[in-house]
Amino acid sequence: MAKDSKSITKKLGVRQRRTRFAKEYLKDKNATRAAKAAGYSEESAHVLGCRLLKDPNVRSQIESLLEKVNAKLDISIERVIRELARLAFFDSLEFWNEDGTVKPLHEMSEDARRAIAGLEVTEVFEGSGEERVLVGYIKKLKMADKETALERLGHHLMMFPTKPVDVNITDSLADTIQKARKRASAHLDLPSNVDGP
Repeated sequence: MAKDSKSITKKLGVRQRRTRFAKEYLKDKNATRAAKAAGYSEESAHVLGCRLLKDPNVRSQIESLLEKVNAKLDISIERVIRELARLAFFDSLEFWNEDGTVKPLHEMSEDARRAIAGLEVTEVFEGSGEERVLVGYIKKLKMADKETALERLGHHLMMFPTKPVDVNITDSLADTIQKARKRASAHLDLPSNVDGP
């Protein structure tokens, strides 16, 4: 940042600094860097960045700015989910002709095209010099990662627990042993409080 813009930033009032912080934060979601860009000192930027993120007015500004960006770029939850579904459920047959050759892109469905993560085309020649003749192409399609797309859709549908289940293995094992002893004692007419060997 130029010296003049630094001095201008330091002259900003509290409200302007908060607005500047919100705009800067959206660039890379780095609160410390955003606080520095808003004119806060190097020494306090980390702490103030965290504090500003907790401030309801700043959060509201960030959300409002983010909504404007999303609207301008047509980014919505529905669109992201639709794209994940395309990646998760594409059918490999949509990429091939009946003779086993790759379909031209314009003949593939939009869903199939969107599932392509990479495309490599190599020209194949025979002969050399002026006798060199193009005889075909080698086409390689790299497909989107279906597993990752399915996992993300599963999280959206809340199919997976968000936090790991806290299991105390020792307690669980002790409970299992105690239950087994009770079952064994019932079959063998032993007292259930008998300790192991």
